[in-house]
Amino acid sequence: MDGGFPFVQADARPLTCGRADAAFRAEVDAFLDAGLTEDLRAAGRATTGLKSEAWACKAWREKLAARGWYAPSWPAEHGGAGWSTEQRLYFENASAARDAPLLMNSGVRTIGPLIIEAGTPEQQAYYLPAILRGAHEWCQGFSEPQAGSDLSALSLHAERDGDDFILTGSKLWTSFANYATHMFLLARCEPDSKGRDGLVFLLVEMGRPGIDVRPIRFIDGEEETNEVFFDSVRTPAADRIGEIGKGWKAAKQLMAIARSNNTTTGLLRRALRAAHRGAAESGVIDASLRMQLADMARRIDGFEALEAHTAAGRIGVEAAPASSVLKLLATELHQAITEVALEAAPNGDFAQAKYFATRAATIYSGTSEVHRNILAHAIGCP
Repeated sequence: MDGGFPFVQADARPLTCGRADAAFRAEVDAFLDAGLTEDLRAAGRATTGLKSEAWACKAWREKLAARGWYAPSWPAEHGGAGWSTEQRLYFENASAARDAPLLMNSGVRTIGPLIIEAGTPEQQAYYLPAILRGAHEWCQGFSEPQAGSDLSALSLHAERDGDDFILTGSKLWTSFANYATHMFLLARCEPDSKGRDGLVFLLVEMGRPGIDVRPIRFIDGEEETNEVFFDSVRTPAADRIGEIGKGWKAAKQLMAIARSNNTTTGLLRRALRAAHRGAAESGVIDASLRMQLADMARRIDGFEALEAHTAAGRIGVEAAPASSVLKLLATELHQAITEVALEAAPNGDFAQAKYFATRAATIYSGTSEVHRNILAHAIGCP
């Protein structure tokens, strides 16, 4: 729920695996203990997907925003808390331990950091405060019916008409488009172009005439993802990141941010807590299950250390493959945890729903196969 920048210049501070300093820990603990009411904790415990119920998200976001902690790793000059990696990890872990509502805000986590990195001063002044206020909820418009793992095959058409683009086509598997006020998307602005050439990265208001959002029901019963249709939707050409025709560059920046933080240490610890609860409630706790749960905890600790070292620029890998490492390991570990949880509580409604909800984790933001290919290329494989 943080929206931190995944890659920064290495510094000389020692890594503490999220333990931060004593004064900071005490401040965080006091805030969480006072702000997390039992109904908010219950909403957090009940979350099986990527986001808690809307009322809980709103209530918790407002408390975080009032404290200045809604965007922990954004720079202070842009309204963020400016926390270090150690502080962010401690806050995530402390929030998970108290079952805080899960806020998967694309504004804070992905498009906000991209606007800070690559947006114009006008875009920063307009969009960033609105994200921090909760006035803008964002969704990502990348995948299309024929462009999933091969994102460069997209065909949403952006025809230039004066100061505007006219969008025609569709997007698929768009998480939370049914709640979003804005979408960041990639469209083809040069009709004869192919692959990664001739694209534009646009920021689009979801209330514009001609946009039709149709929810898709998942096997767990949730409707977190959607089809989105664009029927001659007019949107300003000025609402873009980067140059017209060079949208792939902005998309690469965005994907590096998103892939590195869509499954965080905090999310993994939440899943493990739920597995322990399910095991306790079912009464099925034997030596084998204890060993599996302990192994999951060990793997989470290892992932947290890797996340901390990556954020500090200490693993000697470029941004794209580094984000692939984090995405690949985290989503496969998330699935492994929910598999153990289902084994522990095979008849539990929560365990079943959580298991089904994580099946798509190794597909969205690039499949595991795609990320393994990226890593193979990074180490010189043909």
